[in-house]
Amino acid sequence: MPDDVAPSSPAPSVRPSLGVQLRRRKPLESFADDQEASGQPALRRTLGVWHLTAISIGATLGTGILVVLGTAVPLAGPAVWMAFVLAGVAALLSALSYAEMAGSVPVSGSSYSYAYATLGEGLAWVCGWCLVLEYAVSVAAVAVGAGQYVNEALDVVGLALPAALADPPGAGGLLNLPAAVLVLLATVVLLPGAREGAWVNTVLVVVKVGLLVFFVVVAFSAFRSGNFEPLAPMGAAGVSAAASRLFFSYIGFDAASTAGEEARDARRDLPRAIIASIVIITVLYVLVAVAAIGARPWTEFTDGEATLVTIVADITGQPWVAFLFAVTAVAAIASVVLTVLYGQTRIFVAMARDGLVPRVLGRVSPRTRTPVAGTLIVGGAVALTAALVPLGALADATSIGTLFAFALVNVSVIWLRRNRPELDRTFRVPLYPVVPVLGFAACVLLMVTLGWVTWVAFALWMVVGTAVYLGYGRRHSVVGRAS
Repeated sequence: MPDDVAPSSPAPSVRPSLGVQLRRRKPLESFADDQEASGQPALRRTLGVWHLTAISIGATLGTGILVVLGTAVPLAGPAVWMAFVLAGVAALLSALSYAEMAGSVPVSGSSYSYAYATLGEGLAWVCGWCLVLEYAVSVAAVAVGAGQYVNEALDVVGLALPAALADPPGAGGLLNLPAAVLVLLATVVLLPGAREGAWVNTVLVVVKVGLLVFFVVVAFSAFRSGNFEPLAPMGAAGVSAAASRLFFSYIGFDAASTAGEEARDARRDLPRAIIASIVIITVLYVLVAVAAIGARPWTEFTDGEATLVTIVADITGQPWVAFLFAVTAVAAIASVVLTVLYGQTRIFVAMARDGLVPRVLGRVSPRTRTPVAGTLIVGGAVALTAALVPLGALADATSIGTLFAFALVNVSVIWLRRNRPELDRTFRVPLYPVVPVLGFAACVLLMVTLGWVTWVAFALWMVVGTAVYLGYGRRHSVVGRAS
């Protein structure tokens, strides 16, 4: 029985063995027929290269700086900027592989779809399950960080929320109310359609770039070179550990690749958007990290603090400046929540069409031509997670899911080059096969440096995913039922 089986074939009377089903690949040619075969209205193709680049930047820029900087500096010390570079290089290597795959398989589903076309249903499911961890948990992590800025802004005017409503259990409170509210607002914005959400995101991207430029100018006015001594007090291990935690700050280009079915010219525009965004993001992250360390000794950075607001307040001595900065930071972080939540819903659309998750998650509204039910379900679940789970645990869990998915994309590029050399590619990874091999190795290296608690949580997540696949996905898989 061949591995590549068209999903439109009739269902056989005997289910294939588990080993055969796990190896079955989804033919590249069948992706174009997915929407018609699903019986659902088509998603609207309204996004151009600027929208796609803004989605990529919006899903990334701000997360590592505004939210996780305070948790990464104690690991790397003044060398935190090196951790951003290390994470950025690892992300760029994988981004090049993403660009080739996006130009070859321009569909919703991102690395899940790429894995299904190359590595088979088993690894595609694992990748999709990792993307659920990557996207949903990262939205919650970013929302938790936004909650810190909301409370910082309220504190300036004497209206700070009590700990019970500002912190999750385990951090001194009952729930993070601002984080949950932010996720729910992003859910509402996504319901009308991708184009409407993209315009909101574009405005927020412009706001956040201006915000970070403003911070760099203010921080360099109080720059002290002595703050960089010693440069790496925890050595290379500390820098690597910080890079692993910060890696989830680079998932924006992955979110852009989920918009393949809503891009006007996906083969041309997706590779351009992916590469441009990762370069812009890395440069801005490093600039802000250097400015922050130069303005404040690394020993004064603490987890659970709206770091940049505190630095601005200390330098300017003006409460109203800190208030405006905090409010603008919330708007900037909101674009990350908006775009990453968008990416999660589109991945579920692809998985639902393949029968691996309940079809309600892929149901497209005839009126809005968006997955309304899936958006509401995902938004509600993420809002609950943001309200109840602390930031550090969320960031590490997101990183390990992201790194695993990115590693599979690098492998997919190699498989497709070897097995489908004739395929039309609008972008080719330079220095092949060195770049995808290095991308895979970088992802594995960063995964290894994550703590054992994160690995235990990841293993438990995979156990749950295996149970879901065996209990639902295997029985309902469209490709698995094909003869």
